[in-house]
Amino acid sequence: MPALIPLPPADLHPSATGQRVAVAIVNYCTADLTIACLRSLDRERAEVPDLRVYVSDNASPDGSGQAIAKAVQDNGWSDWVRVLLNPVNGGFAYGNNQVIRAALAEGVRPDFVWLLNSDTVVLPQGLKVLLSYLSAHPGVGVAGSRLEWEDGERQASAFRFHSIASEFVGAARFGPITRLLDRWRVAPDLGDVPERFDWLAGASMLMPFHVIEAVGLMDERYFLYFEETDYFRRVANAGYTSAYVPDSRVIHYVGQSTGVTSGKVRRLPTYWFESRRRYFVTHHGRLYAVAVDLALVAGSVIGFVADVLMRRKFSLPEKFYSDVFRQSALFHASSEPAT
Repeated sequence: MPALIPLPPADLHPSATGQRVAVAIVNYCTADLTIACLRSLDRERAEVPDLRVYVSDNASPDGSGQAIAKAVQDNGWSDWVRVLLNPVNGGFAYGNNQVIRAALAEGVRPDFVWLLNSDTVVLPQGLKVLLSYLSAHPGVGVAGSRLEWEDGERQASAFRFHSIASEFVGAARFGPITRLLDRWRVAPDLGDVPERFDWLAGASMLMPFHVIEAVGLMDERYFLYFEETDYFRRVANAGYTSAYVPDSRVIHYVGQSTGVTSGKVRRLPTYWFESRRRYFVTHHGRLYAVAVDLALVAGSVIGFVADVLMRRKFSLPEKFYSDVFRQSALFHASSEPAT
């Protein structure tokens, strides 16, 4: 386990209502989407007036941080939205941590922190539903929304922890294997009532601040991907559960900053492999991480054969096998202690 990443000290002032919410939106070259997200949050302020939004721009080279700041001024949002222009693109964990540091530096102790992707639109009462659920269930450390496409179709947003079996079944994509190993699938079928899950999508997750005080900040060694899974491991180790709350609905335009999860990239980036390796080595050890790589390769071979026999479109990214081999825990430990 990585060492606790502590919060910075601050002279904090409690909220009178007990529902002061700091919203963290990490932006990287998604100005139009971030502005649309802010418009949806403006509606939420009628239900949750003590709302403070921090747009954490990770040094976007297209000037979108400045464009968002201008939109905030033009729309009269300056009293509840602050734009942070970070000096570097430190990744998703870094961008969210910058928000918490900024809030505490202002002497404002939020009661809740809501991590919200820039490529989301919050549907009415999306925040109020999460707040109500956490207030009624004090043992829950994180509550996540139902993520959906623009037409209302549900997205996968609540998950089981990754394992050797899950990597195999996920790569195989073959009916008999999927049915046999169904209970190890990372993304199970979701229902219409709140359920406890191992981890939730980082696109919309609300946490009481005392949970962050207990667990610490996100691990900034993860540039992108697996940082939320790592964090949920730490939340669980601290004795809290996590819950999927489908009555909180959020439209999610998947993978707009990177294209990885939207299928726009032809080859997986190095940071995806680095984050995946770091997660398995940190939480399961190096030998387990190597076994996970072998399971991924074995499953993908079955998936390839199934693609050919069923005349499905071949789905593996370019240079997948060479990338898995080069980035394997056989050659990289990724287990240095957190700083």
